[in-house]
Amino acid sequence: MPDFDNSLKPALRKESLLFLYAFLAGILLLPIAIYFIGYALFGEYSGTSFSSFYSSLHGLLRSGEPAVWYLVLSPYLVLQLFRGAMHMLRRVSRIAE
Repeated sequence: MPDFDNSLKPALRKESLLFLYAFLAGILLLPIAIYFIGYALFGEYSGTSFSSFYSSLHGLLRSGEPAVWYLVLSPYLVLQLFRGAMHMLRRVSRIAE
């Protein structure tokens, strides 16, 4: 069983770091992009500034709003979908050979 533990630890560490980086991107970078793209397309946010947008977003996040959690977790979900698609393409290309 020690071999299983030794091979599992690096994979868990890699996946944990991947989740952490994607979560941080979802909580820090994605709201910035949403605000400025929305500002360019639709004009001023109903609040006064980016800080009011960011605080209302985090208030909804803390209250457990499912749509906001989906938004924050979307970078990780997109990354996992991409990894799954690449895995399937590799598998199909091996079968086709």
